[in-house]
Amino acid sequence: MSDLVLVLNCGSSSIKYQLLHADSAQVRASGLVEKIGEAHGGRVVHECGEQKLVHEGPIPDHRAGLRQAFEMFRATGIDLTTAGIGAVGHRVVHGGEVFWQPTLITGEVLRTIRELSVLAPLHNPANAIGIESTSELLPGIPEVAVFDTAFFHTLPEAARTYAIDAKIAAAHGVRRYGFHGTSHEYVSEKAAEYLGRPTSELNQIIFHLGNGASASAVRGGLAIDTTMGMTPLEGLVMGTRPGDLDPGIMPHLMNVAGLDLPAVEQLLNRDSGIKGLSGVNDFRELQQLIEGGDAQAKLAFDVYIHQLRRYLGAYLVELGTVDTIVFTAGVGENSPAVRAAALAGLTGLGIDVDNARNETRAPGVRRISPDSAPVAVLVVPTNEELAIARAADELVNS
Repeated sequence: MSDLVLVLNCGSSSIKYQLLHADSAQVRASGLVEKIGEAHGGRVVHECGEQKLVHEGPIPDHRAGLRQAFEMFRATGIDLTTAGIGAVGHRVVHGGEVFWQPTLITGEVLRTIRELSVLAPLHNPANAIGIESTSELLPGIPEVAVFDTAFFHTLPEAARTYAIDAKIAAAHGVRRYGFHGTSHEYVSEKAAEYLGRPTSELNQIIFHLGNGASASAVRGGLAIDTTMGMTPLEGLVMGTRPGDLDPGIMPHLMNVAGLDLPAVEQLLNRDSGIKGLSGVNDFRELQQLIEGGDAQAKLAFDVYIHQLRRYLGAYLVELGTVDTIVFTAGVGENSPAVRAAALAGLTGLGIDVDNARNETRAPGVRRISPDSAPVAVLVVPTNEELAIARAADELVNS
């Protein structure tokens, strides 16, 4: 069977896609569909080798976005219906307690993904539409769901349980699920490969820091804790999400400020975090504001780092000993200031950052701690698309 896989990541208003070979990791083409369902600003950027196509105009829904992407594939010489695709791999955000392995999509699986939308209302519906659309556009090609929550299926009961009424929690699926699992698993394996040791021997703390952010504690290749919870709102401060909050803040705002439920959801998902504190959610813009003397931007950075260090300390205690600390995703891979601040003053714990290494940009996995430091601090580029492609290819060809 062909190892050529089309990987789709359908968000609430966007689609990321990549056509690649699972064995060699060679990317044939990739693209991004943005601002789906918005009256203005719809855009598709498609890259294939040296070719780059841009389409601008309204994109009413995900089906229209995928059809436009397929047209751009054809315009750059690839007809997906005859390209020899062996599988389509879908990133699905929430698998609940039902799915924790790559799963061949059937009608029943798709129905269950839809039902799990109560746990991920911004993501699972879009994932389901993406699955339906590719089934129509590429009939007969196996489709595989790879779940963002799957890596955290191994969380111990004490780590995944919230201290609320047990019957209510059980009836409504209230527990810690964790997210970004595909990335955490991928970079934990890459870190072990770089260090020349099996994952079964390593204790790792992983920081996936993008617009969404999460951390995990991984012992012997298995996750024992993570910062995101039942939803992607919990844990670290993020681009537009607040991370940990006193639960009493929400009823307070509803009762005192007069916010209704949609306004609270808007506040938590889109108007909090770095953006809520500083007005921007791009760390490059935040750094420019800080350099310009903006006190509110500096506070946003300090709050962000404070929360990183809180979880770092917690996971150091949970694991007992740590072999490596890994930074990945957009901020984790590209912000020396975040990495340095997160680990400052920890030499006594065996954790140190070499300033020259930290400031040097280089492709691939790299060590930013001194060679003599007991804990290896690594920057590991994530590649969720490749991980999804390989999972889909392995399942279909097994």
